[in-house]
Amino acid sequence: MESQSTALLEMIAASLQRERQRTGLSITELARQAKISKSTLSQLESAQGNPSVETLWALCVALGITFADLVDTPRPQVRLIRADEGAVVASEKANYLATVLSSSPPNTRRDIYQLLAQPGKDRRSEPHSTGVVEHVILGTGRALVGLAEDPVELLPGDYLCYPGDVPHLFSALEANTRAVLISEQP
Repeated sequence: MESQSTALLEMIAASLQRERQRTGLSITELARQAKISKSTLSQLESAQGNPSVETLWALCVALGITFADLVDTPRPQVRLIRADEGAVVASEKANYLATVLSSSPPNTRRDIYQLLAQPGKDRRSEPHSTGVVEHVILGTGRALVGLAEDPVELLPGDYLCYPGDVPHLFSALEANTRAVLISEQP
């Protein structure tokens, strides 16, 4: 029984550390949000003490996780989206489709999209939030990409990084131009 209790405390400690780091909270801030003492949280993260269900629930609520996330071993997640599958969003102003490949998990700040664009109207984007950076990797076709005032022509395999907090564009120069777009927020 004691080895099971020790194993559970070690699992809780590892989960708390992982989730606290994921959220970017300090021990002091997490303890404040969970309405528990800082020393109690420090003990739990050191696999010591005897936490009550109420204490663990309070920590789960503060971290935005389920109870199972705290006391269960995380399993690797594999996600497959086949070509021509996934949630597709169309532009109203250009022949441009964006397929969400991976939205940003809680407290991480990046989204990944697959783009399919046709020549014609440019996909012009207004500035996003301050500090947003976009990364584009062109897969097929040709495109003008980047700052609206000074876009760069990309060929298959080219990579471009540019600030997304200023006007920018994506303009397909060939039919069925495909790219991967990664948007990062600070």
